[in-house]
Amino acid sequence: MSAKQIFVSKEGYEKLQSDLEYLITVKRKEVSIALQKARAFGDLSENSEYDEAKNEQADVEGRIAHLEATIKNAKILEDDKIRTDVIGVGCKVKIYDLTLDEECEYSIVGPTECDPFNGIISDESPLGKALIGARIGDNVNVETPAGVDKYNIISISKI
Repeated sequence: MSAKQIFVSKEGYEKLQSDLEYLITVKRKEVSIALQKARAFGDLSENSEYDEAKNEQADVEGRIAHLEATIKNAKILEDDKIRTDVIGVGCKVKIYDLTLDEECEYSIVGPTECDPFNGIISDESPLGKALIGARIGDNVNVETPAGVDKYNIISISKI
């Protein structure tokens, strides 16, 4: 079974690579030095510095593995392949929230670049999933804990 592709912008891909490079070249060394210092304190069974350094090492290694998997499965969005007749990753959409009676604008991105507080939502979020594949004039419904929210698609453009 192959892993799911993750869509990212060119800038997002470069940030993932930069983050990975930092963790491998800088953070790993810092944790290694912290482990060496903690070992020097002696008895490891009651050494909180050692435990803390081991926990940080596990965290760093987990983040490295996650970034490596993300980069391996990343697909860089090519601007000339982003359509504006149907909503997909890389689109900016203007929608009318029929539930709240207001207009909203969202950019649809992959999960590594989302920032919902600034109107940048993942294609994997409930609203993102509902919008993917919709066209101008379509109505979409989104299940929420409070009920069903209804939206009308006003416009679609590239981010």
